Amino acid sequence: MSTNDKLQDLSHAQRERLAFIDFSLQYFGAICRQDLINQFATGLAASTRDFTLYRQLAPQNLILDHQTKRYLRCEAFDPLFPHDPDVILTSLSRGFGDGLSSHFRASEQCLHAIQLIHPDAAIIGQLMRAVIHRYPIEANYVSVSSGTKTRIIVPHAVVNNGHRWHVRAFDCTHGMFRDFVCTRFKSIGTIKRDIAEKESVLKDAGWQQLVSLELIPHPEIATPEAIYMDYNMKNGKKVVTIRAALAAYLLRYWQVDCSVKHRIRGQGCQLALANLDVLQQIENAQLAPGAVNTRN
Repeated sequence: MSTNDKLQDLSHAQRERLAFIDFSLQYFGAICRQDLINQFATGLAASTRDFTLYRQLAPQNLILDHQTKRYLRCEAFDPLFPHDPDVILTSLSRGFGDGLSSHFRASEQCLHAIQLIHPDAAIIGQLMRAVIHRYPIEANYVSVSSGTKTRIIVPHAVVNNGHRWHVRAFDCTHGMFRDFVCTRFKSIGTIKRDIAEKESVLKDAGWQQLVSLELIPHPEIATPEAIYMDYNMKNGKKVVTIRAALAAYLLRYWQVDCSVKHRIRGQGCQLALANLDVLQQIENAQLAPGAVNTRN
């Protein structure tokens, strides 16, 4: 009997528990029995049986660390279940895995998913494991300006910027934090070393800094009340607090007119940025409609 046939013979509830083990190993790199108990409200004996069955079906996927009592992902891991990229990213962004005992919250490290062109599922797994376990990766990456190059980066978050998924990471070559488009990774290798202090998310100024965007109806709008309602505005404006590293993406996605005196006409801008001085604090401000990057 094939592995797939064995899975089909199981109850739906047991397949879900095995899929949770499979997902956790692939995207978080580890899982323990208590994680399964927390997620499905099962008993210790039942969780033990689930791990035993999973090991019978996929012995090459996990190994027990006797010191921590956690099952760790093996290098020879081959997913027991298909994991669709759209489902993966939506699950991660909504906090799937928050109950795991790895002391992280997935929804803080993989942000809101919408319908985008998704990267390969294996690439997502490699990036997420590097984010969760805080280690550098060596990536074969294709950029528009310089083509394919090998880069060493230290990722700390996977982000939907409204148009595509990117990973926020420290670029070891240029000594700065940058955004890398997830679909442009051709291959990723693990580098077994601790990250340096300068590579830590705590040193990412653009990520740590919060900015407030004061959004108002565009002066071109004849009936601003409609925009008040669309965006649940209070006192004629909506204030959005966001990380400085992500603000330009939101301004672009919402088509906010960031030009001086809001001069954009007839291009679909229904919002305008009232506090233009905030652009000086925003990374890649030139991505926003009508804006120029005025950061010092």
